[in-house]
Amino acid sequence: MAAERRGKAETLALRQRLLSASCRLFYPEEPIKMVRAGGQYMYDEQGARYTDCINNVAHVGHCHPLVVQAAHEQNQVLNTNSRYLHDNIVDYAQRLASTLPEKLCVFYFLNSGSEANDLALRLARRYTGHWDVVVLDQPLSLTLSEAPTGRTTPTQQQPMPVRWGVWLTGHSRQAGRHIRRAGGLFVADEIQVGFGRVGKHFWAFQLQGDDFVPDIVTMGKSIGNGHPLACVATTQAVARAFEATGVEYFNTFGGSPVSCAVGLAVLDVLEKEQLQAHASHVGSFLLELLRQQKARHPIIGDIRGVGLFVGVDLIKDEATRTPATEEAAYLVSRLKESYILLSTDGPGRNVLKFKPPMCFSLDNAQQVVMKLDAILTDMEEKVRSCKTLRLQAQGCP
Repeated sequence: MAAERRGKAETLALRQRLLSASCRLFYPEEPIKMVRAGGQYMYDEQGARYTDCINNVAHVGHCHPLVVQAAHEQNQVLNTNSRYLHDNIVDYAQRLASTLPEKLCVFYFLNSGSEANDLALRLARRYTGHWDVVVLDQPLSLTLSEAPTGRTTPTQQQPMPVRWGVWLTGHSRQAGRHIRRAGGLFVADEIQVGFGRVGKHFWAFQLQGDDFVPDIVTMGKSIGNGHPLACVATTQAVARAFEATGVEYFNTFGGSPVSCAVGLAVLDVLEKEQLQAHASHVGSFLLELLRQQKARHPIIGDIRGVGLFVGVDLIKDEATRTPATEEAAYLVSRLKESYILLSTDGPGRNVLKFKPPMCFSLDNAQQVVMKLDAILTDMEEKVRSCKTLRLQAQGCP
């Protein structure tokens, strides 16, 4: 029998008492207690519906019935680790292989994107014999850069070639040539941008051309639609170098029958609902609407992205391009009041980051941008009013 649902205040008080303060909430001043979700929407304890522009974890939509059904049915039959033979793990590996270049044909299954990037480092270091890592400073991988902790690690952090956006549309091809010439490997982090999110291609690294093939690809978040599932794909040569250590790679839950059933279901939904093409269509529409807003609002410095992975750069003035950090936070808070969930990113936390579930619609895009326009217009009017009052106080007509 289900426990009686607590009130929001009681839940918050228990969280503050039992969880570390470093485990942060969205909207900490007025957090939301979510109780259910479906598709691109989430619902709070009062039944209010929020349009989710944040949650790329629920890749094919929150609580997609086919994904839920696949997990439930397999869990009723068997769930064990990958040391036993089971069809699901090889079926899933085959399905993933069919989406990747032929060279990337060896798979490791894990629980999270952080684990995937950690394993990618281990593979690369064993193959190359080197320990140095070159990463982009934002955002790429916290596992690789450990940027929030301030720790000294054997990494070189390179500034992003754009303020924010799909980082692979920077200089990945040129970077790959330099890295390989120096004896290194190229790791493509597809954790946020893979599985059709960029629309034009199934993988974001494919934006660089058909002949651009990473040495290692890491996957997470969207791969399991909320189920803890991740993957590393690499070449035979890299895998054999790791195998030569004699150290077994084992992950208790990675590659379990239930996890692989979920992964297969996500791929089925992507195909049946044509969500890659949908991301291309809706993403292009969203980008065009946002570009129209850039012409209307000077605070918008730039718009970057592809498919349903888009960033809107907010700046204080065009000359200095100072990040409009406070304005971005205010805008996100106002959108939440209008039942739209959006987050910020970038070194200055001034970039509005759109990465909604792939079922995000044309109507959703239009409604979100209309509300964004209304809030920005209101902000600009308040700024003009304040300037007028200051001038009047100084005796100016």
